[in-house]
Amino acid sequence: MFASISVPAYVPGSEREKRCGPPFSCNPNEKGTLKEVFPIMQSNFAELYEKSFQDIKIGEVVKGTVIAVHERDIVVDIAYKAEGILPKDEFSQPELLTVGSEVEVLFEGFNDVEGTAILSKRKADRQKTWNDILSNATEGAIVDGRISRKVRGGFMVDIGMEAFLPASLVDIKPVRNQDMFIGLQSKFLVVKINHKRKNVVVSRKDLLEKSRNEARTEKLSTLKVGQVVKGKVKNITDFGVFIDIGNLDGLLHITDMSWGRISHPSDLVKIGDDIEVVVISIDQIKQKISLGLKQKGTDPWGTVNQRYAIGNQVRGKVVNILPYGAFVELEPGIEGLVHISELSWTKRVNHPSEILTIGMELDVVILSLDTAAKKISLGAKQAQENPWTVASDKFQVGSRVTGTIRNLTDYGAFIELEPGIEGLLHVSDISWTHKVAKPSDVLKKGDTAEVMILAVDTAAKKISLGMKQLSDDPWAELTKNFLAGLGLQGRVTRIVNFGVFVELDNGLEGLIHVSEIPDCSAQDIAKRFNVGDMLRCSILNVDHEGRKIALSCKNEPISA
Repeated sequence: MFASISVPAYVPGSEREKRCGPPFSCNPNEKGTLKEVFPIMQSNFAELYEKSFQDIKIGEVVKGTVIAVHERDIVVDIAYKAEGILPKDEFSQPELLTVGSEVEVLFEGFNDVEGTAILSKRKADRQKTWNDILSNATEGAIVDGRISRKVRGGFMVDIGMEAFLPASLVDIKPVRNQDMFIGLQSKFLVVKINHKRKNVVVSRKDLLEKSRNEARTEKLSTLKVGQVVKGKVKNITDFGVFIDIGNLDGLLHITDMSWGRISHPSDLVKIGDDIEVVVISIDQIKQKISLGLKQKGTDPWGTVNQRYAIGNQVRGKVVNILPYGAFVELEPGIEGLVHISELSWTKRVNHPSEILTIGMELDVVILSLDTAAKKISLGAKQAQENPWTVASDKFQVGSRVTGTIRNLTDYGAFIELEPGIEGLLHVSDISWTHKVAKPSDVLKKGDTAEVMILAVDTAAKKISLGMKQLSDDPWAELTKNFLAGLGLQGRVTRIVNFGVFVELDNGLEGLIHVSEIPDCSAQDIAKRFNVGDMLRCSILNVDHEGRKIALSCKNEPISA
């Protein structure tokens, strides 16, 4: 390699020695020979060669120069010990690349096999964008972007790099068709930046809500109570209508739609209708407004005293039926209540629907009128003759009448004397001689019965009736021969724990107390006797005032 080396003659003290020092010696045994100096020169050359390259770290974005352009790739010099090769498709405009063009790439390492630097233009762009976002954007910042594709749980948005947009944050309303948002160019709110994973989460919904709230606040500031505004029917519910009055929705409640009664808001409006309404209340804190339609007209209650007075009989229409009464519309916007107690003079009404139906016309009398509370009390029975006012004339005490048994109770029977007029036949007034335990034992519902009027109370609307009073009291005649000790025969009608009741031959009933039955106790009395058994007994005592007959079996054989 070193065939011949010409070494100038050495002149001690010459300018060369002063400038360059003593010359090398080729003598291997002398210091400063070429054999000794050449490895040092190689080492210095390697160090200088290494220092001529950039100190590049993996993951660093560096500038490079295009030194060759091929059909599918380019060669880039980044001042490193080896060049890098990049595919053209990593560049947005590869046709503009020429030798000498400067590009920014990301250094990923060194390929020992191929002896090339591993570079990426795409990752360099992403890193640059990421650095820009970290420098210029924070959580809460607004960025421009384009929804590029759907992914699991949402979308990817191109904001210079890919950011994640959850499906729940793409719009204010729930999204059914996600495909409609693909390609949408919009502004987004940065809601989260993960520095470790280098990803960004954005929201379109939050930005829309923010914009909507700002528009709503601005709209609210221009509204005043009593102001007439135009709007469009946006939604209809059972309780009212939502009206869009521009950047703000207001509620038109069903009670504020008409002074009259309506069954449903859809009776007056339909979705899409243009409508004029009045602002009746504003809640700045909740950003809500209430609207009214009926307020555009005159309140009919303001002049109700001019058309109605207490005692007036008027005709109205039944518009609502409740357990406690019925509402009757006298005119649109004016309704009154007929309480259930004011429906009939004579009928016992359990529910107004028994005699009324929605939509039927009804004559009523105004009982009270309160314009401040907007209440009218009505009476339906007052528009008819009260049969009780003439009941005392038609049904005089002592007169005989015929009626229909309408109801049976434990204490008596209700007998209808004429429609709406009933009287009570008490159980004690059914028979002179028989002690009736239950009216159903001797009477039947629906049967016709003859009775006597015993008492009439028109104020309390009560009539007392009697059946036994149709004939004379036979007690005195039937008991005149009942002397103590008189032997008799009778049939067992009832058995109780203190004795047995026996019906005598003349129809009167007496009691044989358990103490008057030989060898019998209260515990075994039911075992010894049966209803229908014939017994022999004797008179023990007759209580004329209490109408009771006491019998005994002590001195008589029990079986007849």
